Amino acid sequence: MDKVSMVIPIYKVEKYIHRCVKSVLGQTYTNLEVILVNDGSPDQCGKIADEYQKKDPRVKVIHKENGGLSDARNAGMKLVTGDYTLFVDSDDWLDTNMVKVLVNYMLKYKADAVQAAFFYAHDDHLLYDNRYYAEDDPPILFNRNSLMKELVINEKVKNFAWGKLFKTSMINDLPFKKGVLFEDVFWTHLVMDRIQRYVMIHQPLYYYYQREDSIVSSYSPKNLDIIKGLKERHEFIEKKYSDLKLESYKLLLKTSIIHYWLLMMNNSKDKDKYFRKMIHGDVKLNYSHFFEAVKEDKDLRYQLFLFSIHPNVNMLYVLLKKAAEKYIKRTKQLQLKKIDL
Repeated sequence: MDKVSMVIPIYKVEKYIHRCVKSVLGQTYTNLEVILVNDGSPDQCGKIADEYQKKDPRVKVIHKENGGLSDARNAGMKLVTGDYTLFVDSDDWLDTNMVKVLVNYMLKYKADAVQAAFFYAHDDHLLYDNRYYAEDDPPILFNRNSLMKELVINEKVKNFAWGKLFKTSMINDLPFKKGVLFEDVFWTHLVMDRIQRYVMIHQPLYYYYQREDSIVSSYSPKNLDIIKGLKERHEFIEKKYSDLKLESYKLLLKTSIIHYWLLMMNNSKDKDKYFRKMIHGDVKLNYSHFFEAVKEDKDLRYQLFLFSIHPNVNMLYVLLKKAAEKYIKRTKQLQLKKIDL
């Protein structure tokens, strides 16, 4: 059996850590190396990690000063000795068979990485994205170019580092960028650029926990790191995958508009409108590129035009459009499959 290394950064997750680690140690695939990285957590997480290390020889523990998720993952990677590596966030958990299933697909297709489907896990229900595939659909095999296209579109292949089993040789010299949020956006395309065979399966094996106090839920201007990451990735795309640059511009535009409204809804975080002016100015500066990217998308083309005039005009358009659609019932809202707990 090939060894699988699992890197789990830990910070302020005392409430969730047992659920996560037990799901890892309880895997039906047993040749594991579990690396718990205590990133200077002020609660009892470090002590809990040490207790798991005493109980199970597969567990290694690192204690370090707080440096953020990227720094913790990088520290964990220095101890990795497995043939494959899987990243797990410490408030999430795994299906008992996840590692076994991913390794089997890795071997069957001689792949460099395998991506599992996942649940958005809430306290009282799960959500499964069945817009593109059903759970029992056959796996999809991507080569490097088709993989990069799907990554840029960001619908089927996600930017997340977690939920994917990588050949360790593909990632062990690619550290995560320190000091940023959405660190995966800065990292994933560099990995995908190396991959020749990538398998995507549709069986949900990873539980992505949605908690109110997560980074995603508590917005601040620091969240604009995602735009910074997309810009950095766009430069990479223009140089190596120029046929995808319009898709890249399209996602950058949509993300910029979304974060403008998030800043507006959190007005106290941007009182002088510095960040909103920056986004608006950037869209106007790159108007011609964005227009070329969305000229076949009627709705986004309108949004771009109105947003460049004034963001509030675009907001009015979006609100009126949604109200009209709801009133005349011309569209069906895409909903994820819900499973009550």
